[in-house]
Amino acid sequence: MSDIIIEKKRLDALEAYFKAEFGSVPQRLFSSPGRAEIVGNHTDHNRGKVLVSAISCDILCFVSPRADGIIDIRAEAFSPVHFPVTDLNSREREKGRSVSLARGVCYYIASHGYPIGGFSAVTQSNVFRGAGVSSSAAFEVLVAEILNMLYCGGRISPLERAKAAQYAENVYFGKPCGLLDQCGIAFGGLNLIDFADLSEPAVEPVPAPAGYEIVLTNTGGSHSSLTSHYSDIRREMGEVASALGKSVLRESSEEELLSVLPALRKRVSDRALLRAFHYFEENERVERAAAALKEGNVQGFLAAVRESGESSLAFLQNCYVPGEIEQPLTLALKVSEKYIKDGAFRMMGGGFAGAALAFVREGEAAGYGRAMARIFGKENVYYTLMRDVGACEV
Repeated sequence: MSDIIIEKKRLDALEAYFKAEFGSVPQRLFSSPGRAEIVGNHTDHNRGKVLVSAISCDILCFVSPRADGIIDIRAEAFSPVHFPVTDLNSREREKGRSVSLARGVCYYIASHGYPIGGFSAVTQSNVFRGAGVSSSAAFEVLVAEILNMLYCGGRISPLERAKAAQYAENVYFGKPCGLLDQCGIAFGGLNLIDFADLSEPAVEPVPAPAGYEIVLTNTGGSHSSLTSHYSDIRREMGEVASALGKSVLRESSEEELLSVLPALRKRVSDRALLRAFHYFEENERVERAAAALKEGNVQGFLAAVRESGESSLAFLQNCYVPGEIEQPLTLALKVSEKYIKDGAFRMMGGGFAGAALAFVREGEAAGYGRAMARIFGKENVYYTLMRDVGACEV
């Protein structure tokens, strides 16, 4: 696990916390990373393609199995998760809380024929909250991996663990989501994921770009009021697919869209059509970015990342909230353009608020980070690396 960087001070503090809470020394140590979407913005919900990587921030977790069938997970400043594995029914009052994620993962794993059991755990996270790197998915996949290693002999595949996590978030937590985040965290490394078959997405490892660091800037803004904007993207792409006689855009093509464009304008909005064009072009960009990395063509990869960001801004239109004059994410992209000459930058994730992702040449990341910190605050600039292992026992 050489690429998992764990500071001794962090480990010592977490071990002391476990001893204080449970009165014993923990037996096992786990780590579950965040993830960064590299290329493939809003394509997965139309069975598209993405390029996603685990990154070096993580949830660190000390664990000991227990014989009474109780799952007890504690973290400072968060409500404890506590329930018996004999009681896995979903609860309406738990929706939106961490306990629902853990209970949902347990239900999925048990219902698919795997043994489960209790454990005591304490967690400490340096996964950047609010920056779109999927802290909730990191927790879900962590729970799945703990059960996998404690009770299933490591037999549950990364894809099945990702599905367990997605199920918990959709059904128990109450938040619709695709499988992108959970796959990125469960598999680890940089992967091209093709969601043509949602039940068995194709996952292909891709070499990481050499010579560049990742800098994430959390530009601020709450995601709580943005659900309708995220839904509009999926709804409008669906309207175009339906107008083309398809269930999702993956079943059509850009050529077909162009051939009937005059007629489509009478049935769907221009914005919906622009978002459909983004979908088709973004799938091609994912393939091009992955091919460039396989060939050692880092500049070709960076060009695809830049184009993805430009398309999200101009055609997907998810870099700012419609009608709002405060546009911090777009401002972050413009400032990045001024400071990054040999690299790439784009918005990351759902959009409308959140993080700008930048690939910056090694040795230049600190200077770029200082420039972003002057505008958005030092606490909102994060330096990270691609991580080649997903959620795992350390």
